[in-house]
Amino acid sequence: MPALSPSLISSLSTAPPRASAVASAAGLLTALGSLPDPRARRGVRHALVTVVAAAVCAVVAGYRSYAAIGEWVADLPADTAAVLGIDPGRRPSEAMIRRLLQTLDADRLAMVIGAWLATQLPAPSAGTPRAIAVDGKTLRGSRTGDTVARHVLAAADQATGVVLASTDVDGKTNEITRFAPLLDQLGDLGEVVVTADALHCQREHVAYLAERGAHWILTVKGNQPSLHAQLARLPWRGVPDPTRDSDRGHGRREIRTLKILSISTGIDFPHAAQALQIRRRRRRLDQPKRFTTETVYAITDLLVHQARPEHLAGWIRGHWSMGLLHR
Repeated sequence: MPALSPSLISSLSTAPPRASAVASAAGLLTALGSLPDPRARRGVRHALVTVVAAAVCAVVAGYRSYAAIGEWVADLPADTAAVLGIDPGRRPSEAMIRRLLQTLDADRLAMVIGAWLATQLPAPSAGTPRAIAVDGKTLRGSRTGDTVARHVLAAADQATGVVLASTDVDGKTNEITRFAPLLDQLGDLGEVVVTADALHCQREHVAYLAERGAHWILTVKGNQPSLHAQLARLPWRGVPDPTRDSDRGHGRREIRTLKILSISTGIDFPHAAQALQIRRRRRRLDQPKRFTTETVYAITDLLVHQARPEHLAGWIRGHWSMGLLHR
């Protein structure tokens, strides 16, 4: 059986628990009403919004294959089926759900679902901007005997892990070229903080984010050798550690420190206002004397008065956590 739409899986695999079939059905049905129906009118037995809403709710409930979605729909209590617009005596079949989902525009589907999920998210705390992590991932279970695994670029809310938008990255393109089309799926990005890994430390990306009114934090690694060298030469030794935290998990302990320097000259990157040095010291709990140290640099357009050090540290840590959760 072909893999389920990556847009549906990536957008809903981390949906908030309160996005239940009954509580959110009205808003979901309204959102899905903007999807064009690819079917010919003749012989249509089930409305598009009904079928897609049922599939969405099934995925939220943990049913990830076409067969599982079909079983979920077949087993729905009559009153819940009615809320979704399903005639309890005439339910859409697994084959019908599969055919319809496979003919939908994946990016359009992701955009509509992402917009609906955004309405389900709690507002960030006062004075704290929303942070969105942009990260690539390979979808589990999408590989078949004759096809490679599906790779997508996704934008996820850092606070909840909910995927707000996703787009396919196939052999004809790459993550860099899909960055702007991905974020085009989202609404207002004004004052939102976008985090991304070193692959997306691109001048075109920050120009795009500036046009959208968004802020950014970008990791800098070897793919930008000149910029990385400029950051490494900054006078970090004279900077105290404004934030320091540690945690334990997966059989190891990690200590993280963050240093921040305001940038006035010497950094050749547009809109860069602050440079960050993150040091991660790790050791296995069964080897207390053996530490490994990793130094990572990042840049941001956020000014000192726009984000406190603990906010910057939290967004960087949140981005790394999102990458681990999604892969």
